[in-house]
Amino acid sequence: MTAPDAAELRRRTRELLAAHPPAATERTDFLKARFDAGLAWVHYPAGLGGLDAPRSLQPVVDAELAAAHAPDNDPRRIGIGLGMAAPTILGFGTDEQKQRFLRPLWVGEEVWCQLFSEPGAGSDLAALGTRAVRDGEDWVVDGQKVWTSSAHLARWAILIARTDPDAPKHRGISYFICDMTDPGVEVRPLRQITGEAEFNEVFLTGVRIPDSHRLGPVGEGWKVAQTTLMNERVSIGGSRIPREGGMIGPVARTWRERPELRTHDLHQRLLTLWVEAEVARLTGERLRQQLVAGQPGPEGSGMKLAFARLNQEISGLEVELLGDEGLLYGDWTMRRPELVDFTGRDAGYRYLRSKGNSIEGGTSEVLLNIVAERVLGLPSEPRNDKDVAWKDLSR
Repeated sequence: MTAPDAAELRRRTRELLAAHPPAATERTDFLKARFDAGLAWVHYPAGLGGLDAPRSLQPVVDAELAAAHAPDNDPRRIGIGLGMAAPTILGFGTDEQKQRFLRPLWVGEEVWCQLFSEPGAGSDLAALGTRAVRDGEDWVVDGQKVWTSSAHLARWAILIARTDPDAPKHRGISYFICDMTDPGVEVRPLRQITGEAEFNEVFLTGVRIPDSHRLGPVGEGWKVAQTTLMNERVSIGGSRIPREGGMIGPVARTWRERPELRTHDLHQRLLTLWVEAEVARLTGERLRQQLVAGQPGPEGSGMKLAFARLNQEISGLEVELLGDEGLLYGDWTMRRPELVDFTGRDAGYRYLRSKGNSIEGGTSEVLLNIVAERVLGLPSEPRNDKDVAWKDLSR
């Protein structure tokens, strides 16, 4: 079957709109119809929300739907499912897993979270200690995860756990899909400096996961997790935004609207950060074009590094620009948000929340190592634990 071109995708999209007029169709029903028509992810296989079309043609579909005021799937709310779980399931899942999980994930009927980091395994994720022990056709999981976004909303989680403590730390891990409604799953909020509890710690006690919910071979979970992590860094640092989108937008708007706040020093810093933000935006466009040819590579780590640094520098500039007003923060209420809203809040919120950008999705220190070794080809740091059994490592 020949992959559809732009004209064919426009025709299919208009057929979808004619058969399911957005104004007269319930939102979820429209999204299901869009998925079934192969117009969800056009680059995914036929029958799984796509048409085996080039990834670069997705904007053709999106533009037609936007012009018709068709509903989207609220991608920010289900970003972990779209950006991390879906490409991992597509790459390593069985046919049954793809059929079961991808449609409700894309439609937004099921929210996903990521159970990776642990109190003693954050930057060194491969040192994780959550255990999964085989019991017949199930795996019994015990352990603790931390910094889990959306765990309080999620139906499913992508989980890595240690299945072989006698193997070196990278080779004794397996990858699972965990049911967050299991009675052995306990979610507790983690209150942040912003006053919110967007993150969680998750305790797993005797959680039974059927072997049919394992992704990839036993003991090869680290390889599967790399697909998740590479996609995560692209989804955090390389998302599509317009010019002056993201954090630079509110600062530039304040500069234009309030000339009494301007100083020469702040002007020079704003110009520098504006240019850097635009370079990062255009680099993100190039990165997405490279994705057309395959899976994201280590370049996504560089984008995520730039995203974190720019957000922190821009938000710091904004607080300085506003002076005393920049210290105000209108809402310290303990909340459990569904979405992280950087641009619709006070400057004080943006300044505080951006501190987490250099931790979430991989710390900046870890990402610098990835860029040095895998992008620039520099010698790797000495590692004395690569061939040591996990159980023998000091902790």
